[in-house]
Amino acid sequence: MQVYLDLLRKILQDGVKKDDRTKTGVISYFGLTSRYDLSQGFPLLTTKSVHFKSIVHELLWFIKGDTNIKYLVDNGVNIWTAWPWDKFQKSADYHGESLEEFILKIKAGGDFSLKWGDLGPIYGSQWRNFAGVDQLANILQELKDNPTSRRLIISSWNPPEIPLMALPPCHSLFQFYVSEGKLSLQLYQRSADMFLGVPFNIASYSLLLLLVAKVSNFVPGEFIHTIGDAHIYLNHLDQVSTILNRTPRKLPTISLNPHIKSLFDFTYEDITLNDYHPYPKIKAEVSV
Repeated sequence: MQVYLDLLRKILQDGVKKDDRTKTGVISYFGLTSRYDLSQGFPLLTTKSVHFKSIVHELLWFIKGDTNIKYLVDNGVNIWTAWPWDKFQKSADYHGESLEEFILKIKAGGDFSLKWGDLGPIYGSQWRNFAGVDQLANILQELKDNPTSRRLIISSWNPPEIPLMALPPCHSLFQFYVSEGKLSLQLYQRSADMFLGVPFNIASYSLLLLLVAKVSNFVPGEFIHTIGDAHIYLNHLDQVSTILNRTPRKLPTISLNPHIKSLFDFTYEDITLNDYHPYPKIKAEVSV
């Protein structure tokens, strides 16, 4: 994952300080591309521990077309909880509940979960129901029928529905590419929190590539990551300095249940991370 560390150095060296929507402040650089060859290992950052369980459950959540955080919190994943929690605190329904109490109410289901757990038509909705089109199912069929197509694209950027989303899609469009029996995937990400978000994004779309390659009978190729606004939040500078002073370790590998034939049949138990030996995790505040 030296390539990721090089991106951080590039931003620190050539980026500019800017104000941002969250009022935190960033060092920003526009237009970065990196490549990850999956034959060399699974690109999960080793210079800090990244919570693989969250990556897997979030991706399966997207694939299902789900947009309610109940599935995530039921599985101990809270990476999306900040946005509905923030909205709930500003509502007339809020009566001083703690974050932990909010999560318990979501887990309980019912009307509260339906109202306050839903994030609007974010990624999963767009992948599976973009104006009535199941983009993901269509891509899987095209990979069987027409793998040389230049139209193997899934978009999460749906302008009429953006006002309905808790957060407009940061990873907004991705494209599959087949050559010599290998399947590659390129992601365009309009906005990238380089310390907290990007290690997740790299691993998530690399895992998606592995899953799709498996059920489509291709060899995994490369994950290519193209970023528009690549930024380091000013309150993450100490954390970035820490990982830049660590030497990357050998990448882990992924094992998939060989009996799974459909992308929509994968469960958490079907995906195994092997030989992941990262440095300790580093806490950092997410900017909402």
